[in-house]
Amino acid sequence: MAGEQRKKNEDQLLLALACGATVDAAAKQCGLTDRTIYRRLAEPAFRGRLQGLRADMVRRAAGLLTAAAGEAVRTLLSLQKDSAPPAVRLGAARAILELGIKVRELSDLETRIAELEHRAGLPEGGNRI
Repeated sequence: MAGEQRKKNEDQLLLALACGATVDAAAKQCGLTDRTIYRRLAEPAFRGRLQGLRADMVRRAAGLLTAAAGEAVRTLLSLQKDSAPPAVRLGAARAILELGIKVRELSDLETRIAELEHRAGLPEGGNRI
C-alpha cells in the first residue's frame, strides 16, 4: 500500500513539475516538502522520467498544432481575398511568407540533421525532442 501511495505522489509530482510548477508550488500541490522534491530532482532516474514526460507533452502539443495547421493556412488564404480590407490582406500575405520561409528552413534542417545522424550511426530521431 505504501508503494502505491509513493507512486501516486511521484506521478503527481512529475506532472506538476512537467507543467512548470516551481518546487514550492509542487510541494504544496503534492503535500511534500521542498527538501523531498530537491532530493528527488537529484536522482538521475527521476530527472529522466521528468524529461521524458516533458518531451511527451511537447510531442503532443506539436501534434495538435500540426493538426490545426491546415485550417490556419486556409484562414490566412481566405484573408487574402479582395473582400478583406487591404491592411488585413497585407497582414495575411506577410504571415504566409514568413511562416512559409520558417517551415522551409525547419524542413531543410530536419533533413540535414537526419542525414548527419544516419552518417553517425545514430538511431532515427537521435536524441531530439
